Amino acid sequence: MYGDRRRILWVDDEIELLKPHVIFLEDKGFKVDTATNGQDAIELVKQNFHDENYDLILLDEMMAGMGGLSTLEVIKGIAPEIPVVMITKNEAESLMEEAIGQKISDYLTKPVNPSQILLTAKKIMDGHRIAGERVSRDYVSEFREISSRLDSELDYPDWIDIHQKLTYWELQVDEHPETGLKEPLMDQRRAANASFGKYIESVYRDWVGRKNDRPKMSHEVFETFVMPRMTSQKPVVLIVIDCMRLDQWLIIEEFIRDYYAVSKDYYYSILPTATPYSRNAIFSGMMPLEMEKRFPEIWDKGNSDDDSSRNRFEKELLTDLLQRKRLRVDPKYIKIIDPDFGKNVVSNVQSFARQPLTAIVVNFVDILAHSRSDSDILKEIAPDESAYRSLTRSWFQHSYLLDLFTALAQTDATVVVTTDHGSVRSMRGSKVLGDREASTNLRYKFGRNLKCDNRQAIFVKNPEEFMLPRRGVTINYIIAKEDFYFVYPTDYHKYLEQYHDSFQHGGISLEEMILPVVYLEPR
Repeated sequence: MYGDRRRILWVDDEIELLKPHVIFLEDKGFKVDTATNGQDAIELVKQNFHDENYDLILLDEMMAGMGGLSTLEVIKGIAPEIPVVMITKNEAESLMEEAIGQKISDYLTKPVNPSQILLTAKKIMDGHRIAGERVSRDYVSEFREISSRLDSELDYPDWIDIHQKLTYWELQVDEHPETGLKEPLMDQRRAANASFGKYIESVYRDWVGRKNDRPKMSHEVFETFVMPRMTSQKPVVLIVIDCMRLDQWLIIEEFIRDYYAVSKDYYYSILPTATPYSRNAIFSGMMPLEMEKRFPEIWDKGNSDDDSSRNRFEKELLTDLLQRKRLRVDPKYIKIIDPDFGKNVVSNVQSFARQPLTAIVVNFVDILAHSRSDSDILKEIAPDESAYRSLTRSWFQHSYLLDLFTALAQTDATVVVTTDHGSVRSMRGSKVLGDREASTNLRYKFGRNLKCDNRQAIFVKNPEEFMLPRRGVTINYIIAKEDFYFVYPTDYHKYLEQYHDSFQHGGISLEEMILPVVYLEPR
């Protein structure tokens, strides 16, 4: 054991010439062992394998006897976790590729100077810690700035900016859990959602009553973000990923940046932030009340708001929208609800990517959110937002959707990606009263004589003020704020426990309402 001194093994057949470098590293607090050949280096790694092994190996590529690449292969077989930096005179690309293929952490070209070695050692051994310290410092400053803004009067662009910043820091803290910032950041997110709920309650009625001085909303997504891309001769593919939060998109974006030039806009989902309302609004270009009047078969008098009953007409709605906009386009519509069909879509990319407009709905993220609510195993795998993001990463990395993006990158299509709404981790129950005919949704409800705590929800007495379907003369709506979810008094504790800590949508939160629209241009 060497206390806090990190251990370096430097392997070079001319190590005597590098003594000044070794002394320099030792003066900087490192313990440096040396070897003049690959076999001795391997023996040193073996001897230390069960004790305090090396933190870094500096390995000469061209040595007499056993060469650097052969030595590297054996060392990685013994202790694959030790980072290795290859030092070489040979700048041949094939050599670099072979070394990288054997998972070296970095390489340096001779002659090297002591500062180069020190910088490389600190980057590899201390890089994560240094980055974590930088995250801590920067977030403390950002925390004060966001907190100050939350106490001021904000408008819709400010809320987009705050949501972006909070999401950025959540992803940073995911990478550096050792900073201890998780709880303060979660508290700040909750405070932001509390203020955001009050803001939406104060402005939403005005928003739906005017076209200017407000954000773009669900029913304007197609006209604002998709139609302008249809003016060129290039085909357009619109991908709507159901129930995708901004943080989930940013994870997806990590995997496709090599294939596309990426740019983003934002819009606000209409209320309720639920598929029958927000996604139908995207495809129809209308608010729900307008849809009820134009397409009464969608908004029947029943109380079911599930996808199968109210989202069966998306192609018809899109076709009608194109006709109203005088666009002579017959859209291709694809809805992916299972992986096998998704793989089939990928295999047929070339056929539909030549169409002027293809709309693809991807349902997996919504299924993931609902599955977590019903599965103890998924709750254990993804106990919080950070783990939920990790689950999203794991899924996407091996999904048909990644294959779809990479396949589309081989075409000349412009790809527009968005979502209909996000989801929020629902942590607090709100007791609600209503008749037996009231809807069963957890973040919003409609029915007769609905009652709940006004601090926890928006009460919509007149649906037309929110451009919502009337359904009946006495129907009203309640829409949950922050992280509340509705529970009836009957078997209250049973359902309170059942839906506690589940990802739900339909209500008012930054995660549900502020949504990305992403433009992907193949590189």
